[in-house]
Parts: sequence; structure tokens; C-alpha cells
Amino acid sequence: MKKMIITLAIAFSSLGAFANDENVSSKVLNAFTTDFQTATEIQWTTAADYYMATFVYNDKHLYAYYDKEGALIGLTRYLSPADLSMNLQMSLKKNYNNYWISDLFEVAKNDITTYYITIENADSRVVLKSSDSTTWSVFEKTKKA
Repeated sequence: MKKMIITLAIAFSSLGAFANDENVSSKVLNAFTTDFQTATEIQWTTAADYYMATFVYNDKHLYAYYDKEGALIGLTRYLSPADLSMNLQMSLKKNYNNYWISDLFEVAKNDITTYYITIENADSRVVLKSSDSTTWSVFEKTKKA
């Protein structure tokens, strides 16, 4: 399930079909309205197996993923490195000082928060994951061509 959420979060920008409320099932709309009553600037994107809502909630831009039955699959938001715990910031500085950050986001599902950060240097691209807000583990590593 976690790989599915990370894949959804990374892939959302490549989705082609933006939906208006009429194209989103009433189950999904009702679930979203219940979950995020004060959301604004809501835009829907559809895919084969899920819906994604992009919206503003408590002054933060969020992405909520729902299955066709209206169940919340996960919630993501982009972060600034300053939003990370000091432990995670220090670990990056210590272990990946010669890399730059190209992507950083948070995934929330079932009261568990996981952070994913993509770091790069001239030779490689590394996606790190933290589920405990204290340490990073390598989620994926690729060599650049």
C-alpha cells in the first residue's frame, strides 16, 4: 500500500484527465466533504482506479487520494526542508552533504506519517524514506545516464 501511495504522489503530475464535480462519484464527493469541510480551491483529477483532489486546507496545499468507493487512500503535501525534524535535517547534512534536494513530501495514511525526499548529485538520484522522523532509509537509487 505504501508503494502505491508513493507512486500516486509521484505520478499525479502526469495524469491527464481533470474532472469537475460532475465526473466524480457522489461517494467520493461525500467522503471528501466529510474529511475536509473547509477545503477551498478544490480540483479533481481522475485515473483508472482512483480520484485525486488538489485543494487548500488550513492554508496548506494538499493532495487527497480516494478509491472509487470513497475510501481515503492517502494524503500528501509538499514540504520545505525546514519542515523536517532536526534529526532528519542533521542526517541529510551528515550523510548526503554533496546532494541537492529535488523533491520532498509527506504521506499520511492511518495515523502514520512518512517522509520521502529525492536528492541528487551529478551521478545519481536517491529517494530516501523516513517513517520514524529520526532516520532515513534508501527507498530507491538510480544512476544518471
